[in-house]
Amino acid sequence: MINVSAIRMQQFGVQFYSASLTAKDIDKLVRFEVLSYGEQHHPPVRGKKRTGAVSKVNWDLLERRIGANEKAYQRQIIRRKIDELVQYYEQCRQARDLPSIPGAVIISCDEALTFTPMAEDSNLGTLKVPEREGILRAIDGQHRLLAMHADIERFGQESFTVPAVIFDRLPEDHIVQMFVTINAKHTRLNSSHLVSLSGRQLYRDDSLAVAHDIVRALNERDDSPLYMDIKLLGVGKGHVAQAPLAQELKRLFQGDAFGGPRKTQDFHEDAKRFFVNYFKQVALVFGAAWNGRKYSIKSSTALRAFVRVAPDVVRSLDQEHVERTDFRAIGRVISPWGRRIGDLRFETEGAWSKSPSVDSLTKELRLALLYPEGAMV
Repeated sequence: MINVSAIRMQQFGVQFYSASLTAKDIDKLVRFEVLSYGEQHHPPVRGKKRTGAVSKVNWDLLERRIGANEKAYQRQIIRRKIDELVQYYEQCRQARDLPSIPGAVIISCDEALTFTPMAEDSNLGTLKVPEREGILRAIDGQHRLLAMHADIERFGQESFTVPAVIFDRLPEDHIVQMFVTINAKHTRLNSSHLVSLSGRQLYRDDSLAVAHDIVRALNERDDSPLYMDIKLLGVGKGHVAQAPLAQELKRLFQGDAFGGPRKTQDFHEDAKRFFVNYFKQVALVFGAAWNGRKYSIKSSTALRAFVRVAPDVVRSLDQEHVERTDFRAIGRVISPWGRRIGDLRFETEGAWSKSPSVDSLTKELRLALLYPEGAMV
């Protein structure tokens, strides 16, 4: 156990502690991690290495210290921010006129903490923290602590303590909610990162959970026409925004158009297979537009329209008594789009510029399904 002086606090029934941790304690006890869906797709650090200047950070060592998994909540580490913080720490160390981390970092402990008050009913006392590597997680202040870790070898025998607010076994959903509350406004947490945290980690929303799984399947399955083309977490080389697509799918599953027991794994898998096969057929029907550079078929507006009309496609499949995930059957149902609408509808500087709204395209797609041969009403 590590014994640290602490103040016990309480707000609305929640107990936590204000304490002072040494740099060595933090370096040993805090684990650093970022939200990711496969390290090959979402490296824990973003930003290019600085050219023309020698970084004081050993990035090879630092990156190995940062974990990446889909149960985390932190964003990718910003390389430039770490470099700037390390430079600032060095200035503070040399000038000795300012503290480098004067504000408290917010930390959650995975295991139980023991608080021993100095006297009965006193809020001053000693906090016992289990001495286990990685037992603490940063809710707020991860960049500051990582910069400290990158610079700690230069501290020498310097006395260095960090103010910390420590929570004792805070529930996972509360941790994520606190992280979002702190970061959503002041540091502009992007909407795609919020979508990824919602549904399971931030709050339980089965409709958004299914939507999130579908977006990931569309982005990560190598047979998907949107493979690696969606900006998951708001970063990456993709061109398709995650948040609008996920929100449109969420609205779809909030209604009864798709049916099915949304909480079952079978429903999740069927929904993922349907949308992967559905967009594969869309990519075939509008082949020139899908593979061309001067078309807007992969814009958020167009993709939302295709999602919005998906229940009409599903109803046609049900009427034919075929599996909703049947690739060929989906192709038969949407084949009228090629004749009635065509690739030119998505030409960015042509027809698309005249009518680019989700509602107008959805109406056209539905009419083409209802009147495949062009019959008028």
